[in-house]
Amino acid sequence: MRSLDRRSLTRPVLVAALALGMASPSLAQRAAAPLFRPSVAEWRFLQSSPTPPTEAACYAAGVRCFAPTAMQQAYNVSPLYERGLTGKGKTIAVIDSFGSATIANDLNVFSTAFGLPHLCGEAGVTCAPGMPTFSILQIQGSPPPNPPPPSNGTGQESHNLWALEVSLDVEWAHAIAPEANILLVTTPTAEILGVQGFPQMMNAVQYIVDNHLADVISMSLGAGEGTFAGTASLLNLRRALVDAQANHITVLASSGDGGTSNNLKEPTKSPRLIPYPSVAWPASDPLVTAVGGTRLCVDATTGTTVDTTSPPAVCDNHPGVRERAWPFAGGGYSLLFPRPDFQATLPAGSSYVGSSVGAPGPNSEMRGVPDVAFQASSGTGPLVYMTEPATTASGTGCGGANPCSVGWYVVGGTSCSAPQWAGLIAIADQMAGSDLGYINPALYEVAADATKYAIDFFDVTIGNNQTTSIPGYPASTGWDAVTGLGTPNAAQLLPDLVEAASRP
Repeated sequence: MRSLDRRSLTRPVLVAALALGMASPSLAQRAAAPLFRPSVAEWRFLQSSPTPPTEAACYAAGVRCFAPTAMQQAYNVSPLYERGLTGKGKTIAVIDSFGSATIANDLNVFSTAFGLPHLCGEAGVTCAPGMPTFSILQIQGSPPPNPPPPSNGTGQESHNLWALEVSLDVEWAHAIAPEANILLVTTPTAEILGVQGFPQMMNAVQYIVDNHLADVISMSLGAGEGTFAGTASLLNLRRALVDAQANHITVLASSGDGGTSNNLKEPTKSPRLIPYPSVAWPASDPLVTAVGGTRLCVDATTGTTVDTTSPPAVCDNHPGVRERAWPFAGGGYSLLFPRPDFQATLPAGSSYVGSSVGAPGPNSEMRGVPDVAFQASSGTGPLVYMTEPATTASGTGCGGANPCSVGWYVVGGTSCSAPQWAGLIAIADQMAGSDLGYINPALYEVAADATKYAIDFFDVTIGNNQTTSIPGYPASTGWDAVTGLGTPNAAQLLPDLVEAASRP
């Protein structure tokens, strides 16, 4: 069983928000881990068979692995399916660099393994009228998603890392909204820190919005606000977000995988940390619903009961506690966007501060991140199937392909969180009979009602997101800068969200 591959905390933590964050690697692994890599910050390969690993196999590896049914039960999504609410008729777009040459096959194996509806567009699937679809859109072209040869570069172009991101995003959006259409939108370059890397990503979002190709957009990517020259440098990039709001398209983004620590742009291979608590854009944008992360300590087979005796050991630290903050979950306060009106009223006990210690101004009454959360820890992570081929024999970093084993992985990070929330919003859109679009005001309106908040959200109150010497924030009652309002009790929350979003 391969050991967990976790990168140094001084990596550019929001290159893409996929991380695997429970077990710690050795110091040698940390020292050898190349900085400035895309997509996968941590992962654990489990087995190569098309059959998913058993929970016993996961426990033997020191983790618990979630299949779709258990995750659906954990967040009370299953009662919605019983009402025929599966996201049918709605489309989720996921934005990723490069794509994956094997995703159509990988999605088919994933759907078969877990008894999910097959989508027209999966490998080997015969399409029928009315069948939900999986499709790939390469708006700006894209190079073959094959691993490049080994080099002394930053690793930003390591296509296999992005392929694992693709599998996670596509498979788990499908797992939560099993009859929604999934549109994978790929870009020809890897997103990098600051303005230089974002035009292709945001051009893709703009194209989706202009042509209304999706009802919900999920982005597992971002960069620290400190890598931008200021709000002015974001104006052209965020035009797509403004237009998404106007066109009633919901945009969600992962809050990141470095806690309050994000990197500057230089030096390229070993970038310095932004020297104060910081957040990432686009999650920090008030037009985006920012999704943070938790550790989910429930029974991984049923999803219905708290389990603080099975692996990982970290769940044992708080007996009887269902969820705790994932320490690598991005969160804090923007330096570019002031506190939006929707955050003016927060649940009782919330720990909103509105400023970042040591940060330049403006640094008072600023936008808090994230808005909501979902499971994100690798130690309590979802199973992901990926067969992007390696260039040589299996092994970490082999032939420039990393990861390069084909089969089942357990993955984590807020890259898990955003696509699953996108699945929930697709279901809410179906429930409403129209697109909810910009949901942030409605989310906070629901949470401002103490009775609804107690029922609709799982309030996460334990943990913090300090990962380096940069100060972090604690989870708390109500809203906090690690898990936002908390995680969803979906069958209770979505009807209230639809009602709130439908009001003028």
